[in-house]
Amino acid sequence: PAGLGRRRIGTITWECDNQFCGAGFVFNHCYRCNFCHVLYAVGGVIVTASSDLSSVNVRLDDPAIRVRGIVNRFGDHTVHNNLNLDVGRGEVIGVIGPSGCGKSVLLRAIVGLRPPQAGTIEVFGNNLGSLSEPARKRVEQNWGVMFQDGALFSNLTVLENVMVPLKEHIKMPSSLMEELALMKIRMSGLEHNAAGKFPSDLSGGMRKRAALARALVLDPALLFLDEPTAGLDPVTAGRFDALVRELQQTMGLTVFLVTHDLDTLAATCDRIAVLGEKRLLAIGTLDEVRRNPHSWIQDYFSGPRGRAAAAGYEQEHT
Repeated sequence: PAGLGRRRIGTITWECDNQFCGAGFVFNHCYRCNFCHVLYAVGGVIVTASSDLSSVNVRLDDPAIRVRGIVNRFGDHTVHNNLNLDVGRGEVIGVIGPSGCGKSVLLRAIVGLRPPQAGTIEVFGNNLGSLSEPARKRVEQNWGVMFQDGALFSNLTVLENVMVPLKEHIKMPSSLMEELALMKIRMSGLEHNAAGKFPSDLSGGMRKRAALARALVLDPALLFLDEPTAGLDPVTAGRFDALVRELQQTMGLTVFLVTHDLDTLAATCDRIAVLGEKRLLAIGTLDEVRRNPHSWIQDYFSGPRGRAAAAGYEQEHT
């Protein structure tokens, strides 16, 4: 009900209250105020995982991501040159482009795995290049990343993999970590018994879901997905797309999604950004982008798969 400050999911009560937004369900609260004070309560044990807001700039009118003048190079090869991009809060943006155009490179630059040679990157109004190390870590706690092929630790079980971000960022009893991790495993569409399995025991779709659970375990406001449906059969890929959209709507997530999958664009994305020629070629809804006259865009959308995806999009939006 509106105004209720807590909700029970399984055995976990989620509650949040701070000076910016007041009380509310934590998933919606994370969307409204990206640096919230969260109280986790399980079995009488209460753990506070709160951010020090004094060193983090919270501006609710800023886009979730603002990229300006980004330059990425590998030796003499320039991948991006003066690339600009805005991602609005609460939207799902799909990033596409020809192979080698730097889609995953841009994702890695935003999350700090490969800093750009020039330009600025802001997340939730904070210039990542100018933050202190503690302040940057607090910003990083508010995003989750699902890498290509899942990137699960092969020597850890699914449960242990999902608990890794909790152990790195939050001090809490191990029993509470397990409870939170199990909830995210179930939210991601895996059965309870998958928690004790190793990645080698899982199918490709199950590994993707386990990686998604790990990316969501800190309740981020921003989710990065790198080729989430690559290597999946059409039925499994479609179910994964539906899961991502459902979680995005339930949790109020902003999603930055790198993909080649036309069906994913049609089923999941609010807008599409096309990279190529070292820059942003086009951005807009699927209908807007596919009308762009650029030759690569026309080739991409004019094939049989492109026409089928566009037809499905039009049917859904009429």
